[in-house]
Order: sequence, then C-alpha cells, then structure tokens
Amino acid sequence: MTKLAEEILEQARAAGLRITTAESCTGGLICASLIDIAGSSDVVDGGFVTYSNFAKMQALGVDKQLLKDHGAVSEPVARAMAEGALAHARTADVSVATTGIAGPGGDGPGKPVGLVHIAASRKGGETIHSEEHFGDLGRTEVRMATVERALQLMQTLL
Repeated sequence: MTKLAEEILEQARAAGLRITTAESCTGGLICASLIDIAGSSDVVDGGFVTYSNFAKMQALGVDKQLLKDHGAVSEPVARAMAEGALAHARTADVSVATTGIAGPGGDGPGKPVGLVHIAASRKGGETIHSEEHFGDLGRTEVRMATVERALQLMQTLL
C-alpha cells in the first residue's frame, strides 16, 4: 500500500493537484497512509473523519434527507461526502470518501458486514463510485482493504 500511496503523491505532485479525504469506516487511515510518506504536505490538504451522521452533515454538508432516505452506507452518501470534502477543503482538487460496515456487527437488511461505498471526486470533473463487498473478513481487514481500494479509485482521477 505504501507504493500505491507514493505513486498517488507523485502523480498529484506532477499534475499540481492537492488531495483531501472524507472517511467514515476507515477513520483517517487513508489520509494517514498518504502522510506517512515524507514530503506529502505539498500534496495532501487534509482529511475529514466523519464517523457519525451528524459529522457528515456538519463537516461535509451531507443532506439530512439523503442520509434518511439511503442510510449512511450508500452510494449517494459516499458521493455527497467526496463532493462535500472538495467544497469544504477549498484548496483541494481531488477527494476520496469511504462509508461502510467494517463489523463485527452493525449490519442490517441489505447491508452486510464488509459492504463499503467509496467515491472519488475531482474539482470541475466527475465523481466516480465503487461498491465493494469484502465480506466478514474482520474489522481491521475490511478497513485495510477499503484503504487500498480507495487509493486505487483516487488514482484513476489523477
């Protein structure tokens, strides 16, 4: 994963782009994987850890009705998080957002443990989405798999 993070930083640096993250189930691990690399401050703007619905609304501007209609673990919310991160981190050009169920509990009808929605957005461009079904691998494993997939998705926008 370090190699992938290094590649992302190099690509963003070469393109003159800055990165932000909006993380729920990963709790800041994506941003940490980027800032673990020396010199990342010229590319990484910062990150939002928005674990609760209230935090998603307050920090990222996710609409309350969107959360009510679709639930936090959904494509529309992941997209809104990625776009909200760009809107609130005004110097960032690219964002990635994660929301999911890492387990061991918390799953509900149609939302099993290991379900994760990831969205990446580029200022003035598109927002892309990936729905992942990692399964009940264990909380840490789901979170780490999410970080890797989120970095891959973000890389497609660079």
